[in-house]
Amino acid sequence: MNDRVREMLALLLEFDTTSRESNLALIEAIRDFLASRGVTSQLFYDEEGRKANLYARIGPPGPGGVMLSGHTDVVPVDDQAWTVPPFQLTEHDGRYYGRGSADMKGFLACVLAAVENFLAVPLRMPLHLAFSYDEEVGCLGVRSLVNHLRASSEKPALCIIGEPTQMRPVYGHKGKLAIRCRVAGHACHSAYAPDGVNAISYAAKLINKLDELGQALTHQQDRRFHPAWSTLQVGTIHGGAALNIVPQSCSFDFEVRYLPGSDPQAVTLALRDYADTTLLPTMRQTAQSSAIDFQLLSHYPGLLTDPYSDFASWLAQWCGSDDFSTVAFGTEGGLFDEAGVATLVCGPGSMEQGHKPDEYVSISQIERCMAMLANLHRWMSAEQAVPNV
Repeated sequence: MNDRVREMLALLLEFDTTSRESNLALIEAIRDFLASRGVTSQLFYDEEGRKANLYARIGPPGPGGVMLSGHTDVVPVDDQAWTVPPFQLTEHDGRYYGRGSADMKGFLACVLAAVENFLAVPLRMPLHLAFSYDEEVGCLGVRSLVNHLRASSEKPALCIIGEPTQMRPVYGHKGKLAIRCRVAGHACHSAYAPDGVNAISYAAKLINKLDELGQALTHQQDRRFHPAWSTLQVGTIHGGAALNIVPQSCSFDFEVRYLPGSDPQAVTLALRDYADTTLLPTMRQTAQSSAIDFQLLSHYPGLLTDPYSDFASWLAQWCGSDDFSTVAFGTEGGLFDEAGVATLVCGPGSMEQGHKPDEYVSISQIERCMAMLANLHRWMSAEQAVPNV
């Protein structure tokens, strides 16, 4: 079995599925792998036809069952000091190296390696496979698949997302709202600065306002998360053309990582109100064309599944750990949960290795994941009565 996983992981790592690239070659390889074993896949393409989600079912028809889900895209390797080839499997000291080995092609390799076992014995409920694109840029790609599940009369009841958690079950994470703010001022020679509207200066006022709003978020806390409050930060800023020109434009991107159940729109509404009622009137006294616009970049909900549910109890048995926790990073889990599919997160590797040069997943973590899938297989094909999920 380990040889099969290694072979699958080596295949997956060879595809450069950085989010800016197409993932079709990888998706088609997975589709062909499944088809050779009699499993039919559905592909959900993006508008340009460059990327696709894959969805497949094994087992009996009807609603319910368990879905194993993961994303196929990876983050860039640009400007990272790799000592091994990033898009090739390297095995060393009990580790599999390569971009995406931890986040999260290691899990995908385990799932594909386990397919033949799930096909070997009739299942009492369906096993669903869901592989998505563009998770790393805001959980953008999976939405067409989520919409399909939401409308389906045969959607799964449960979902395990195999993000790297060191095979510890995770029941929650924060949501994320990402916004771009564009400030349009009025340019002039810097010697006559009062005749212009300095877009960078007004962007700075907006960023200072965001700092105030971020401080206010600390008043609502949930100790199950770390940090225990919703956080707000500005990640990029661009503006100006030359030092002797009053800058006409400036833009910055900010994000809110918010607690499940809280409303991130309160931040953007407060910032818009500050822009409309305080800044724009002053800007337009000098240049009527001045403007402040906001653009949604991405948004995905948080996840908060009951760690005392039957599903949580079953996952603890399958993965051999009842050390339930939350994680700081986001997943597609909140979207599945909103579609009516109860979701938990558990997968091999650690995010401590994800997104870094010489990313790796330990072979021992891969073995634990395969053990979890074997336990899941026994549960889904058990002769004794099992819950109708």
